[in-house]
Amino acid sequence: MDKIKWLFFDIGSTIVDESKCYEYRCNEIINSNDINAEEFYARVLDFAKTNSFPIKEACNYYDFEIPKWPKELERIYPDTKKALKILSQKYKLGIIANQSAGTQKRLDDWNIGKYFDVVSSSTELGFAKPDLRIFTTSLEQANCNPQNAVMIGDRIDNDVVPAKKLGMKTVWVRQGFAKYITVQDDNEKPDYTIDSIGEIAKLF
Repeated sequence: MDKIKWLFFDIGSTIVDESKCYEYRCNEIINSNDINAEEFYARVLDFAKTNSFPIKEACNYYDFEIPKWPKELERIYPDTKKALKILSQKYKLGIIANQSAGTQKRLDDWNIGKYFDVVSSSTELGFAKPDLRIFTTSLEQANCNPQNAVMIGDRIDNDVVPAKKLGMKTVWVRQGFAKYITVQDDNEKPDYTIDSIGEIAKLF
Protein backbone atom coordinates (compact mmCIF):
# COMPACT_ATOMS: atom_id res chain seq x y z
CA MET A 1 0.00 0.00 0.00
CA ASP A 2 3.04 2.28 -0.16
CA LYS A 3 1.91 3.74 -3.50
CA ILE A 4 -1.63 4.57 -2.34
CA LYS A 5 -2.38 8.29 -2.05
CA TRP A 6 -6.19 8.48 -2.32
CA LEU A 7 -9.05 6.49 -0.78
CA PHE A 8 -12.44 6.88 -2.47
CA PHE A 9 -15.62 5.86 -0.65
CA ASP A 10 -19.12 4.97 -1.72
CA ILE A 11 -21.83 6.34 0.61
CA GLY A 12 -24.85 4.06 1.01
CA SER A 13 -24.16 0.96 3.14
CA THR A 14 -20.48 1.92 3.13
CA ILE A 15 -20.14 4.95 5.39
CA VAL A 16 -23.90 5.46 5.85
CA ASP A 17 -26.18 2.94 7.54
CA GLU A 18 -29.35 2.44 5.47
CA SER A 19 -30.87 -0.37 7.56
CA LYS A 20 -33.66 1.84 8.95
CA CYS A 21 -34.51 2.88 5.39
CA TYR A 22 -34.80 -0.76 4.33
CA GLU A 23 -36.93 -1.53 7.36
CA TYR A 24 -39.23 1.41 6.66
CA ARG A 25 -39.71 0.40 3.02
CA CYS A 26 -40.48 -3.21 3.88
CA ASN A 27 -42.98 -2.24 6.57
CA GLU A 28 -44.72 0.21 4.24
CA ILE A 29 -44.97 -2.44 1.53
CA ILE A 30 -46.28 -5.10 3.90
CA ASN A 31 -48.83 -2.74 5.48
CA SER A 32 -50.04 -1.50 2.09
CA ASN A 33 -50.47 -4.89 0.45
CA ASP A 34 -52.08 -8.21 1.17
CA ILE A 35 -48.93 -10.16 1.97
CA ASN A 36 -47.52 -11.97 4.97
CA ALA A 37 -44.46 -10.26 6.46
CA GLU A 38 -42.50 -13.50 6.71
CA GLU A 39 -43.17 -14.30 3.06
CA PHE A 40 -42.10 -10.85 1.86
CA TYR A 41 -38.89 -10.78 3.93
CA ALA A 42 -38.02 -14.25 2.68
CA ARG A 43 -38.45 -13.07 -0.90
CA VAL A 44 -36.27 -10.01 -0.27
CA LEU A 45 -33.48 -12.12 1.23
CA ASP A 46 -33.70 -14.54 -1.68
CA PHE A 47 -33.21 -11.71 -4.16
CA ALA A 48 -30.40 -10.27 -1.99
CA LYS A 49 -28.21 -13.26 -2.87
CA THR A 50 -27.98 -12.17 -6.50
CA ASN A 51 -29.25 -8.60 -6.71
CA SER A 52 -28.20 -5.28 -5.20
CA PHE A 53 -31.79 -4.00 -5.08
CA PRO A 54 -33.66 -6.89 -3.42
CA ILE A 55 -36.57 -4.83 -2.08
CA LYS A 56 -37.18 -3.34 -5.52
CA GLU A 57 -36.94 -6.78 -7.13
CA ALA A 58 -39.38 -8.21 -4.59
CA CYS A 59 -41.80 -5.39 -5.39
CA ASN A 60 -41.46 -6.12 -9.10
CA TYR A 61 -42.09 -9.81 -8.42
CA TYR A 62 -45.36 -9.08 -6.62
CA ASP A 63 -46.22 -6.02 -8.73
CA PHE A 64 -46.15 -3.77 -5.65
CA GLU A 65 -45.37 -0.06 -5.70
CA ILE A 66 -42.09 0.74 -3.99
CA PRO A 67 -42.24 3.53 -1.39
CA LYS A 68 -40.15 6.68 -1.63
CA TRP A 69 -36.66 6.45 -0.13
CA PRO A 70 -36.70 7.95 3.41
CA LYS A 71 -33.45 9.98 3.44
CA GLU A 72 -34.22 11.23 6.93
CA LEU A 73 -33.58 7.73 8.29
CA GLU A 74 -30.03 7.55 6.97
CA ARG A 75 -27.34 7.57 9.66
CA ILE A 76 -23.57 7.22 9.51
CA TYR A 77 -22.26 4.00 11.03
CA PRO A 78 -20.93 4.40 14.59
CA ASP A 79 -17.36 3.71 13.39
CA THR A 80 -17.46 5.97 10.32
CA LYS A 81 -16.22 9.22 11.82
CA LYS A 82 -13.37 7.59 13.74
CA ALA A 83 -12.22 5.67 10.64
CA LEU A 84 -12.29 8.78 8.44
CA LYS A 85 -10.40 10.82 11.02
CA ILE A 86 -7.63 8.23 11.23
CA LEU A 87 -7.35 7.72 7.48
CA SER A 88 -7.41 11.44 6.66
CA GLN A 89 -4.17 11.86 8.60
CA LYS A 90 -2.34 9.71 6.06
CA TYR A 91 -4.38 9.81 2.83
CA LYS A 92 -6.52 12.13 0.75
CA LEU A 93 -10.15 11.01 0.87
CA GLY A 94 -12.85 11.26 -1.76
CA ILE A 95 -16.42 10.23 -2.52
CA ILE A 96 -17.61 8.40 -5.64
CA ALA A 97 -21.31 7.69 -5.21
CA ASN A 98 -24.66 7.45 -6.94
CA GLN A 99 -26.54 10.06 -4.96
CA SER A 100 -29.28 12.64 -5.37
CA ALA A 101 -28.48 16.36 -5.32
CA GLY A 102 -27.04 17.84 -2.14
CA THR A 103 -24.40 15.21 -1.35
CA GLN A 104 -21.90 17.66 0.14
CA LYS A 105 -24.59 19.14 2.42
CA ARG A 106 -25.57 15.71 3.71
CA LEU A 107 -21.94 14.90 4.43
CA ASP A 108 -21.62 18.21 6.26
CA ASP A 109 -24.81 17.53 8.22
CA TRP A 110 -23.28 14.25 9.40
CA ASN A 111 -20.16 16.23 10.36
CA ILE A 112 -17.90 14.25 8.03
CA GLY A 113 -17.78 16.53 4.98
CA LYS A 114 -14.53 18.07 6.15
CA TYR A 115 -12.69 14.81 5.56
CA PHE A 116 -13.29 14.71 1.79
CA ASP A 117 -11.28 16.69 -0.76
CA VAL A 118 -13.24 15.37 -3.76
CA VAL A 119 -16.97 14.65 -3.74
CA SER A 120 -18.27 13.09 -6.96
CA SER A 121 -22.02 12.53 -7.05
CA SER A 122 -23.85 10.99 -10.01
CA THR A 123 -26.53 13.68 -10.04
CA GLU A 124 -24.05 16.54 -10.17
CA LEU A 125 -21.78 14.90 -12.75
CA GLY A 126 -24.51 13.54 -15.01
CA PHE A 127 -23.35 9.91 -15.07
CA ALA A 128 -23.59 7.13 -12.52
CA LYS A 129 -21.66 4.07 -11.46
CA PRO A 130 -20.73 1.68 -12.99
CA ASP A 131 -20.02 4.21 -15.78
CA LEU A 132 -16.24 4.54 -15.78
CA ARG A 133 -16.52 8.29 -16.36
CA ILE A 134 -17.50 8.97 -12.76
CA PHE A 135 -14.29 7.23 -11.68
CA THR A 136 -12.02 8.87 -14.26
CA THR A 137 -13.49 12.31 -13.52
CA SER A 138 -12.90 11.80 -9.80
CA LEU A 139 -9.32 10.72 -10.40
CA GLU A 140 -8.74 13.76 -12.62
CA GLN A 141 -10.12 16.07 -9.93
CA ALA A 142 -7.78 14.42 -7.45
CA ASN A 143 -4.84 14.55 -9.87
CA CYS A 144 -4.32 10.89 -9.04
CA ASN A 145 -3.41 7.88 -11.17
CA PRO A 146 -5.65 4.79 -10.79
CA GLN A 147 -2.81 2.69 -9.39
CA ASN A 148 -2.44 5.19 -6.55
CA ALA A 149 -6.09 4.98 -5.52
CA VAL A 150 -8.45 2.63 -3.71
CA MET A 151 -12.22 2.32 -4.19
CA ILE A 152 -14.14 1.30 -1.06
CA GLY A 153 -17.77 0.25 -1.36
CA ASP A 154 -20.50 -2.31 -0.70
CA ARG A 155 -21.37 -3.03 -4.32
CA ILE A 156 -19.46 -5.55 -6.43
CA ASP A 157 -21.09 -4.35 -9.66
CA ASN A 158 -20.90 -0.60 -9.02
CA ASP A 159 -17.74 -0.25 -6.93
CA VAL A 160 -15.38 -3.19 -7.30
CA VAL A 161 -15.73 -4.18 -10.97
CA PRO A 162 -15.38 -0.73 -12.60
CA ALA A 163 -12.58 0.33 -10.26
CA LYS A 164 -10.65 -2.86 -11.06
CA LYS A 165 -11.04 -2.16 -14.78
CA LEU A 166 -9.22 1.12 -14.30
CA GLY A 167 -6.44 -0.40 -12.20
CA MET A 168 -7.57 0.88 -8.81
CA LYS A 169 -7.27 -1.27 -5.71
CA THR A 170 -10.61 -2.27 -4.21
CA VAL A 171 -12.12 -2.92 -0.80
CA TRP A 172 -15.51 -4.58 -0.53
CA VAL A 173 -17.46 -3.65 2.59
CA ARG A 174 -19.99 -6.40 3.31
CA GLN A 175 -22.58 -4.23 5.02
CA GLY A 176 -26.30 -4.00 4.29
CA PHE A 177 -27.48 -6.45 1.66
CA ALA A 178 -23.89 -6.98 0.47
CA LYS A 179 -23.38 -9.64 3.14
CA TYR A 180 -25.70 -11.97 1.19
CA ILE A 181 -23.84 -11.63 -2.12
CA THR A 182 -21.40 -14.27 -3.35
CA VAL A 183 -18.50 -13.21 -5.58
CA GLN A 184 -18.88 -15.09 -8.86
CA ASP A 185 -15.51 -14.83 -10.65
CA ASP A 186 -12.07 -13.21 -10.63
CA ASN A 187 -13.37 -10.06 -12.36
CA GLU A 188 -15.54 -9.45 -9.29
CA LYS A 189 -12.97 -10.39 -6.67
CA PRO A 190 -11.93 -7.39 -4.53
CA ASP A 191 -8.39 -6.95 -3.26
CA TYR A 192 -9.70 -6.84 0.31
CA THR A 193 -12.97 -7.73 2.01
CA ILE A 194 -14.14 -6.34 5.34
CA ASP A 195 -17.38 -6.80 7.28
CA SER A 196 -17.69 -3.27 8.65
CA ILE A 197 -16.38 0.20 7.88
CA GLY A 198 -14.68 0.19 11.28
CA GLU A 199 -12.19 -2.38 9.95
CA ILE A 200 -10.95 -0.12 7.17
CA ALA A 201 -8.34 1.68 9.26
CA LYS A 202 -6.66 -1.67 9.97
CA LEU A 203 -5.95 -2.13 6.25
CA PHE A 204 -4.31 1.25 5.81
